[in-house]
Amino acid sequence: MGERADIFLSTFNRIEKELKNQLNNPANMGFSEMVRRLSKRKGSLIGDTENDLLQLAQLRNAIVHDQIADDFVIAEPNEWAVKRIAEIEEALIRPEKVLPRFGKKVTGFEQDFPLRKMMEIVAEKRFSQFPVYHRGTFRGLITLRTIGLFFAQASLAGPVNLQGKKAEDLLMNIGKSTNFHFVNADTKVTEVEDMFHNQTTLEAVLITKDGNPDGNLLGIIRPRDIYAQKEE
Repeated sequence: MGERADIFLSTFNRIEKELKNQLNNPANMGFSEMVRRLSKRKGSLIGDTENDLLQLAQLRNAIVHDQIADDFVIAEPNEWAVKRIAEIEEALIRPEKVLPRFGKKVTGFEQDFPLRKMMEIVAEKRFSQFPVYHRGTFRGLITLRTIGLFFAQASLAGPVNLQGKKAEDLLMNIGKSTNFHFVNADTKVTEVEDMFHNQTTLEAVLITKDGNPDGNLLGIIRPRDIYAQKEE
């Protein structure tokens, strides 16, 4: 058996073991059925790899069951198959966490921060998210959508005057709707993907060490941060 086949089968066996563990070691359940069941489970890491896993399972069967001799197999994995199954194993057994990928310095703003200065920051630095605090306590998240809605409503009464307006005025305009979610540093990237997929009003996921809204911000994730990289 060739070197690539040995590497492929070893990796495949480790993946199969992990799938069994996730399903509490079911008796007499084949690999393909395990993949299909886990792909339907909420929060599953199978995700977009389902079709590849099913195809790789066919290759594995050809290697194992159609082997003519100890040193000769009908199906020898190509470089793509060996690389792809290694990628799947990495994602399945050691899934990517939100840190360090989305770690960045995030600026917080006090609730009495002048709205005019906030507009200057939007224009000059292209900020699109403004976490708002009051003496260390998280109050809410202002986004470009929040700002746009504020100006749209205010303009109905005539020219918009920013004199005396503060960040908290925009928070009051949001009402009870929630456009943010906090996660801890060990949260899986796939969990954040599910959040954006299932919560239509979610505009940003904020990261703190333990998920505490009042903790130090370690990063922030926007929908485009997730989906833009997936499309590349």
